[in-house]
Amino acid sequence: MATPLQYGDPPRLGPFVLQARLQAAPAGLVYLGQGADGRAVSVAVLTRGAALDPAARNRFVTGIKEGEAARSGVRGLFSRVSRRRNVTTPPVVAWDGGEAPWVAVPYAPGGVGAERFLEPVMVSGMLIGDRHGPDFVPYWLGDRNPALPAPPSPAPPRTETVRSVALASALLATLVLFIGAILWLMLVRSDDEPMPARPLPPTVFVPTPPPVPTSPEPMQPSPTPGETEQGQSPSPAPGENEDPGQDI
Repeated sequence: MATPLQYGDPPRLGPFVLQARLQAAPAGLVYLGQGADGRAVSVAVLTRGAALDPAARNRFVTGIKEGEAARSGVRGLFSRVSRRRNVTTPPVVAWDGGEAPWVAVPYAPGGVGAERFLEPVMVSGMLIGDRHGPDFVPYWLGDRNPALPAPPSPAPPRTETVRSVALASALLATLVLFIGAILWLMLVRSDDEPMPARPLPPTVFVPTPPPVPTSPEPMQPSPTPGETEQGQSPSPAPGENEDPGQDI
């Protein structure tokens, strides 16, 4: 029965987009996925605990390889040992045996899906003939989270081509020569041309008052002795203003 994806489920595995959960087994989880061509597939991925166990991961990958060999007509040792099981193996569409191994088979409602390849991961008893011997619980059985593939490595830093490096070097050399020429011209010009003399400060003319004369001017008449200090003329002498033609 399909259930919605839960927190921690991968959104996609390889080229397949996961849409729902189909089954949660002790060794892994089975999802309903869809390929780029719209084909529905059943995708099984190991749990994180089983993926960290090299033996469990090897049993999962070996089951996938033996299933492909059995369908192609090549029967190996594993096929001869388990021939009595009479279990139909679905065709493998795609698989990955990395750190988070998964396998995808065509989805058949009610038929055998990718959970077929999770059965060899859980070892029960002996692998020869019918099951006999004590069962045991793997140490990784408590980790039921799906194994997630490692994030893609970052892209390598971009390396410039030889042509780009040569062009950048030529531009840098041209810029250095241009700056050097400007500095040289500035130094040569400063040596050849003397510095202009500083202008003298402007002359300030301060007018001086004319000299004050200490003696009277020659053209000015000197005062008569009869003038008083207050500038009044003396009284006329007797007989100056008398009219000689009048009778006394």
